[in-house]
Amino acid sequence: MKKPNQSFKDKALFTPGPLSTSPTIKQSMLRDLGSRDQEFIQVIREIRSELLFVAGVDSTSYTTVLMQGSGTFCVESVLTSIIPADGKLLILSNGAYGKRIAQMADVLKISKTVLEFEENTPVDPKTVREALSKDSTITDVAIVHCETTSGLYNNIEAVGKICAEFHKTYFVDAMSSFGAVPIDLEKSKIDYIVSSANKCIEGVPGFAFAVCRKDKLMQCEGRSRSLSLDLFAQWKGLENSGQFRFTPPTHVLLAFRQALRELTEEGGVAGRSARYQENYQTLLEGMRPLGFREFLKPEDQGYIITSFYYPKDPAFKFEAFYERLSDLGFVIYPGKVGKADCFRIGNIGRIQKNDVVSLTMTIEKVLKEMGVKNAN
Repeated sequence: MKKPNQSFKDKALFTPGPLSTSPTIKQSMLRDLGSRDQEFIQVIREIRSELLFVAGVDSTSYTTVLMQGSGTFCVESVLTSIIPADGKLLILSNGAYGKRIAQMADVLKISKTVLEFEENTPVDPKTVREALSKDSTITDVAIVHCETTSGLYNNIEAVGKICAEFHKTYFVDAMSSFGAVPIDLEKSKIDYIVSSANKCIEGVPGFAFAVCRKDKLMQCEGRSRSLSLDLFAQWKGLENSGQFRFTPPTHVLLAFRQALRELTEEGGVAGRSARYQENYQTLLEGMRPLGFREFLKPEDQGYIITSFYYPKDPAFKFEAFYERLSDLGFVIYPGKVGKADCFRIGNIGRIQKNDVVSLTMTIEKVLKEMGVKNAN
């Protein structure tokens, strides 16, 4: 049998996920465990407990539910499971992922109202208050914390306090922020928060999770519009036997346990936040002198992912720019903003300041090769 090439080096992923991962996280997947094996059940138990610690809550008030599939699967699992048959969902949307929640509601035949904001504009808590004041039939509110479309942060604490005041169930999609952006679930009055294995905790794709307020979850038995995405049934199975109801992604969970350990070694959420913020500042220091402009105002911009306008120079073609960077070992992301030509660069994953410096130096080189004189 031919031995694997030990000199192989992956490209650096400056994306919102999947991300570059550590060698030890990759190595942790190099074994097989049965889904009913007691060792594997202990892995699940450890993950669920550690996620509560990362979230800053305890098992008295909250619990964790793991769900196979991408982050979108878990978002849909929450939506299909928590909203009563006669309930109504208020969706606060300022990007592609808020719109995706609205699509899910349509498919699931959930009554909804959508408050839409511009992609460069945070959700306005006053508008949320007005909507809840006018419509008493709304039972649930959904918001995206870090809108990966642009990198924008929404004020989930201010919105959460309004939801609590009106006694609404509050659901936060924290896909791109959980684990690296401090979130106070109790202070923000969050009932459900969702993220994925392959985001800021730096695992690999294959499952996502919801941290749920227990008293809210207890009300969800029999509500789900789906068999496989039934959040309550999944929780009950994990509580009763420690097992998934259907085949779990065993290798992915082993990688995630290792990723959680490495998060702790880095100093938890605060430590990871510090590294990502340094990556973000280094990115700006490299991109601005080249003439690149950010899509968002600095006060609205998070440090997870940054959207940059295309250069106005007609020599710039994003597809060629992307391919040249990829050939040189750097992967960025195309834009997702609907009303502007942008591309995105992520600051998360197993990348350091020196990696960001290498990226911006390579961007400068590629622009020269393309004949782009200035990014303005």
